Amino acid sequence: MTTDTPARLLQLLSLLQTPREWPGGELADRLGVSRRTVRRDIDRLRELGYPVQATMGSDGGYRLVAGKAMPPLVLDDEEAVAIAVGLRAGAGHALEGVDEASVRALAKLEQVLPARLRHRVSTLQAATTPLTSGDGASIAPETLTVMASTVAGHERLRFAYRAKDGTQSRRLTEPYRLVSTGRRWYLVAYDLEREDWRTFRVDRVRDPFATGARFAPRELPTGDAAEYLRRSIHRRPDTREYAYDVTFAEPAEFVTARLPAWLTSGSETGEGSEDGTMSGCRLRGVTSDPVEWVAMRLALVGCEFTVHGPGELVECVRELGGRLSRAGAGSQE
Repeated sequence: MTTDTPARLLQLLSLLQTPREWPGGELADRLGVSRRTVRRDIDRLRELGYPVQATMGSDGGYRLVAGKAMPPLVLDDEEAVAIAVGLRAGAGHALEGVDEASVRALAKLEQVLPARLRHRVSTLQAATTPLTSGDGASIAPETLTVMASTVAGHERLRFAYRAKDGTQSRRLTEPYRLVSTGRRWYLVAYDLEREDWRTFRVDRVRDPFATGARFAPRELPTGDAAEYLRRSIHRRPDTREYAYDVTFAEPAEFVTARLPAWLTSGSETGEGSEDGTMSGCRLRGVTSDPVEWVAMRLALVGCEFTVHGPGELVECVRELGGRLSRAGAGSQE
């Protein structure tokens, strides 16, 4: 019998977070208390904001339903480790779909993990290799969680940074947002020593340190971190922009859902090919990503397509198609 009321409430909450309906008698048996005590504990959970629904009748019981707010979750050891390992794997390799919110969640989870569970998470991650796309560099999850915490807490961040030419420097910043391009993580921040906004590739960051000094967030020139990053990359002298023009045999909704947002951001979609040889949609935009990477992403859309330009992208797609055809022919021998 659980006589400690807070401990019993946590145990009850853990049971209710399992997606099923719990008869009152079964809950009473699990907790070692009376049905009346279970009803009182259910009322306490409701007062704390947990939406517990009760159904009447012989088959009735209790279950946790979706509410207007997200109450705290109670996770057992195995669940906490599984979530942390999954978030670490995605965050460390900038997988598509893993954004700053995921990294913030990881930072919160690891902050409250007991030392024994943190050790299990690190051991499991070291023993596994996630399947990633693109050529993005691997990043220590601890680097991202420190950055995410300073972004969320409006706390100044100090770190060592290695530029593309190898130049080393120390930076003191007011972090604004973390942005994932699907291949790399970038930090958009205000550089206090240079008195201007900057973007930093996170894989070039070392020894990030939260200073504890709070700041009032500044207004970003573009108002959107992803848009600011796109313009920043395009302004760099070592990055060449090029316009792409591609026709697909499927409608725009189908195509854009299967391409990374980084590639379609700022692009224009229209009807199919102008000569009528392919219906569907036509995608035009500007990017600075390597043509090899763009060609692969276009092939992964999963429908017929024609590249109208630029010439180097046309040639890259042609070479990719020939390489895949030869690979398929070789496997039939």
